[in-house]
Amino acid sequence: MKKKILRGAILAVVAAGAVAGGMHWYDHRFEQSTDNAYVHGDLTAIAPKISGYVSEVLVSNNVVVKAGEVLVRLDDRDYRARLEQANAAVQAAEAALQVIDRQVEAQRASITEARAGIDTWKAERARAGRELGRTSSLVHNDFASRQSLDTARADSDKADAGMKQAEARVQSAESQVAVLQANRTASEASLAQARAARDLAQLDLEHTVITAPRDGVIGNSAVRLGEYVAPGSQMMVVVPLQGLWVEANYKETQITRMHVGQPVRLVVDAFPDQPLAVSVSSLSPASGAQFSLLPPENATGNFTKIVQRVPVRINIPDDSPLAGRLRPGLSVVVDVDTASQGDKE
Repeated sequence: MKKKILRGAILAVVAAGAVAGGMHWYDHRFEQSTDNAYVHGDLTAIAPKISGYVSEVLVSNNVVVKAGEVLVRLDDRDYRARLEQANAAVQAAEAALQVIDRQVEAQRASITEARAGIDTWKAERARAGRELGRTSSLVHNDFASRQSLDTARADSDKADAGMKQAEARVQSAESQVAVLQANRTASEASLAQARAARDLAQLDLEHTVITAPRDGVIGNSAVRLGEYVAPGSQMMVVVPLQGLWVEANYKETQITRMHVGQPVRLVVDAFPDQPLAVSVSSLSPASGAQFSLLPPENATGNFTKIVQRVPVRINIPDDSPLAGRLRPGLSVVVDVDTASQGDKE
């Protein structure tokens, strides 16, 4: 009798377990899970744009910074001197341009004066011509001496020479203005070049102050006071605490029914009691192997089929319960409910 009761109890437990297992399988048969998932963020490497010696380090590892906050200062004495030199070059170029402008004005005044001289000599030549004609007529009729005719002819020749000289002065002044205009164009180019050099010197001086490009936490700081740094050399990293996402690497056989917008349950290993309810943001256009430095070449040698992994991105809202506590690199267990059609519904 006791054996029958024990056997019945065992059968009941097995049956209950089978029912519970069946119900669990039915409820979760469309869930796709993976623990090959990690938190990611846009880490920003901080590097100088110019070379120089570090004169001040204002932050250290694990310090929270705001966008625009000063992180490092470089010795700026050389760059200040270069800026002063560039400013002096701009002033010299501006002064040279002003000198040319004054020379142009003087030449134009000379042109005006020479043209007035042309008018004067033109009138004088007309008068001398009339006087020569009148004297010639008088001499022809013996009413004037030969000497007076010579004098009238000399006055007429003098007027012609004065006229030609005035015209030559106008042409010379106009040619000089053309030369000065060409010099002015060259001086304008020199001034533009000097101003560009000054702007670059100003930028270099500003680049001696290195600021945080975004909010975040300082990590991997390797810069030291007095150290010489070269352009592009990494000094530290700004790690964001917002705008994070999880990249889950699913097997290719798991993404058959997976779509954007499907509900996701995230369990971060560091916070196992605080699961996050989010959704699928996007699926990678290719498997992870295709983006590696050495993509697999299956056309040669012996072939061994390997199940590929497809990265699936799940954005974490900035107002999630774990906001400010998540860190890039943390391990995550991801469950996607593929029963929902997500954005395809």
